[in-house]
Amino acid sequence: MGKIHEILEKYWGYKSFRPMQEEIINSALEGNDVLALMPTGGGKSICFQVPALAKDGIAIVVSPLIALMKDQVSNLKERGVKALAVYSGMSAEEIDAALDNAVYGNYKLLYVSPERLKSDLFRARAAKMNVSFLVVDEAHCISQWGYDFRPDYLEIAEIKKIIGPAPVIAVTATATKAVAQDIMSRLGFRKENVFVSGFERSNLSYVVRHAENKAAQILRIIKSVGGSGIIYVRSRKRTQEIASLLKASGIPADFYHAGLSAQIRAARQNMWKSGEIRVIVATNAFGMGIDKADVRFVVHYDIPESIEAYFQEAGRAGRDGKRSYAVLLGAKSDIAGLKRFLPSAFPEIDYISDIYQKVFKFLKIPYESGKGETYEFNPAVFAKSYGLQQAKAFYALKHIENEGYWTLTDEIDNPSKIVFTVSRDELYKIQLNDIQADSFIKTVLRLYTGLFSYPVKIDEEYIAMMHRCSADYVKSMLIALSRRHIIRYIPKSKSPMIIFNNERLVESNFYMNRKRYDALKKAYSDRLDAMASYVMEDNECRAVALAGYFGQSVPECGCCDVCLSKGVKRDLPRTKEMIKESVAQAGGRLDISAIQLEFENKVPDIVEIAREMVREGIFRLEDETVLVLGKIKSSP
Repeated sequence: MGKIHEILEKYWGYKSFRPMQEEIINSALEGNDVLALMPTGGGKSICFQVPALAKDGIAIVVSPLIALMKDQVSNLKERGVKALAVYSGMSAEEIDAALDNAVYGNYKLLYVSPERLKSDLFRARAAKMNVSFLVVDEAHCISQWGYDFRPDYLEIAEIKKIIGPAPVIAVTATATKAVAQDIMSRLGFRKENVFVSGFERSNLSYVVRHAENKAAQILRIIKSVGGSGIIYVRSRKRTQEIASLLKASGIPADFYHAGLSAQIRAARQNMWKSGEIRVIVATNAFGMGIDKADVRFVVHYDIPESIEAYFQEAGRAGRDGKRSYAVLLGAKSDIAGLKRFLPSAFPEIDYISDIYQKVFKFLKIPYESGKGETYEFNPAVFAKSYGLQQAKAFYALKHIENEGYWTLTDEIDNPSKIVFTVSRDELYKIQLNDIQADSFIKTVLRLYTGLFSYPVKIDEEYIAMMHRCSADYVKSMLIALSRRHIIRYIPKSKSPMIIFNNERLVESNFYMNRKRYDALKKAYSDRLDAMASYVMEDNECRAVALAGYFGQSVPECGCCDVCLSKGVKRDLPRTKEMIKESVAQAGGRLDISAIQLEFENKVPDIVEIAREMVREGIFRLEDETVLVLGKIKSSP
């Protein structure tokens, strides 16, 4: 008992655990398999990092997001914890060295992306590791009925056979009862053992606004709530549009999406965390693993495709326990459009089969080739090259991935690489006849090994520093040597990757499991229906509805738009008196927008109540927006 508290204080500086953390940790240390359902901000990482430090050996942590994996390893190293990671995009030498360290280097946590679990190299080294725990982060990804199924997660069951009887710690923020059962079944839990924490967020007000003018709503929210916030949108283009609108209104804001470079994403994330940027407008690429406690509002400009995604993103508000707001803006057209996701998300089988062949053609891979190979692959560029609808093509790619034919990765920063295409003897002759090239080549050969065997990662800035020249000069020399066919130069790039698990099949051999496909389609349709019902709900407390979706129960929150609306209906005279007092205090004249700013977070439909007071003759309306105390004057 004392040891885990000492670890918590030594490495994290906390004197006590959050609710449920200690129970989860102790259960795992007793040797039990554990499934922890802890919503965003509940402290899931502590639940496996602390027991990993408390027990001999190394914990293998399976995580689907490379960026999040890198962040967690970096944060652990800063705390003095020995951690490392293995993921797609690393060279064979880097992976080999990391796995050697995992076996022999006294490391405590090894983060690994799920697609690496299949590799013979990883399996051979894993068999030699003293594994303390097998941790499955974002565990809902193992369930085909979850909202974010990843087929590579199915390899976890095979890894268990290799590493021996290490306890499993599975964590996720979002799982229905059916998905929780599926997780435990697929991970081979010796007995059911589920801990549920944090579904009641008394400080978080869930609000749904039926707004056609969403931009105006966003400005009202930012001005009335204060503090920092996140605005989630569906498209990268819209992140820029809304960020520009906020900047033009004097609000420190910027945009964030996966298409930006790693350096820019990191810089903007840090500026937002430090308060230099007040509002970040982002796709759902933003927020995973970010530890910022004082987020006062999270706004969804577009309706998410599932309750799971909404609950996880909305939960990033108010981690410090202070009053915060999760606002979903849903126009009527958005509700109608939810069902239009279905044909794109689940295209026809023939279309999927055609996409399968087009990918190989795009990459110029012949039949019966490609197995085990990795290529840079940008789905947007692919779709554009064939004139395809981007969303529909992307979902087809994911369905093929779910069948196990290939693996798609996040965008990865790929450093520059070079390999010599001439022999050492030929290179020596070239150097004798070209003094400038000779000096440069000697620098490169001195800095890197293996250049005649395979493409080696290089850093142009580092070469420039060692050769005492500019980085532009280095690049120009590399390009010149490449044009002379002395080296093959692959400049650094930033791209997603596609990893082929099988060779290219002829059209007649491509197979999709129709029964499973139809079942997944129905599950997706049900999630869309649940999301639409949540948006249209006007009688059940938002917190109760969200918890109920996950099979949990919480008391009515008293602070969501539905609960407040019930209060207004019970005490409408008092609400009207409050509006009348505000107008009187303003000298008898007040713009409706000011009323909205003052009351909207306390009283939904405040504008409609004010207009009702105009109809009742309590106010008269000037210029369509200004409330003036007193009835309309009679004509003389």
